[in-house]
Amino acid sequence: MRNDHYCVIMAGGIGSRFWPYSRTNRPKQFLDILGIGRTLIQLTVERFSTLIPMENIYIVSNMEYRDIIQEQVQGIPVENILLEPMRRNTAPCIEYANFRILQKNPDAKIVVAPSDHLIVKEAQFISCIKQGLEFVKKNDALLTLGILPNRPETGYGYIQAIQKKVEGFENVPLQKVKTFTEKPNLEMAKIFLESGDFYWNSGIFFWSLKTILESFKLFLPEIHSLFEEGMDCYGTSGEAKFIESTYSNCKNISVDYGLMEKAENVYVLISDFGWSDLGTWGSLYEQLEKDPYRNSITGKKVFLYDTTGSIIKVPDDRLVVLQGLNDYIVVQTEDILLVCKLEEEQKIRQIVDDIRTEIGEKMI
Repeated sequence: MRNDHYCVIMAGGIGSRFWPYSRTNRPKQFLDILGIGRTLIQLTVERFSTLIPMENIYIVSNMEYRDIIQEQVQGIPVENILLEPMRRNTAPCIEYANFRILQKNPDAKIVVAPSDHLIVKEAQFISCIKQGLEFVKKNDALLTLGILPNRPETGYGYIQAIQKKVEGFENVPLQKVKTFTEKPNLEMAKIFLESGDFYWNSGIFFWSLKTILESFKLFLPEIHSLFEEGMDCYGTSGEAKFIESTYSNCKNISVDYGLMEKAENVYVLISDFGWSDLGTWGSLYEQLEKDPYRNSITGKKVFLYDTTGSIIKVPDDRLVVLQGLNDYIVVQTEDILLVCKLEEEQKIRQIVDDIRTEIGEKMI
């Protein structure tokens, strides 16, 4: 019996907010950032493979990461690794995967997920994935996972839901989406938390192939037309050349902004499975073990004095002595040392931009 469940894993980001540990040539999804012997993309593939056959899992990433993906991810067919010639955000990435899956199974039901998220409660997560796929099997809908918030987080986007049960899924925490909101300031995040009808936007989506193709055709017709022109190229020796040409003409736009915020048939499945997008050093710090002084330390020769609430990540062979730091990020690589206040980690992106301008891409 044919399995109609598919998974698309987006793995093309460069993780600039984790600089200098995450670099363009080896971004965070390919790193053992949790210190458990498995990289984030390996954990993601393993998680979905418990529910979806490996031959139905696709990875979309940048062309420069082909070798590292093949090295780290075993069992996925080589033809399921879709390589982008340039970064164009999530909408083109998803539409590329749509047309490749269309060749294989027009009845596909798809879950789309980033490659670099942390999931603590695996069983609850798999249950949500099953519920999501079942919903889009029976409904012409775009579905996202909304995470039950436990703090006024300013680093996530939010989803506002209409507190009304969905017919046929009354026993599932599934609601209609009212609005999407970009990352708020702290005051607004507190209001969202207190209201009880806002949820963190996980960036995990579900839809049937038919519904998502129709949505692209309606809301992003120029992207849809570009990829549709390659119907005779997918899976052939001419695919790479076609994709290179297509991406050079494709707009840079996210699926959130291009589709989800415009469509009417958008729903959210409320979830609580120990999720973090691991988007910043601060979010990683929250997940790591800490000493009695709230310090998270990676490195065998680290000496701390009067230092609290800090994340320190240095090579095992480096002797590092820190005194008098409170709530800091200290990261050392072979050629870079970063010392930054945790509360001001949003400045890392600007730091990276400045270094790119002054020194060049080699340090990024």
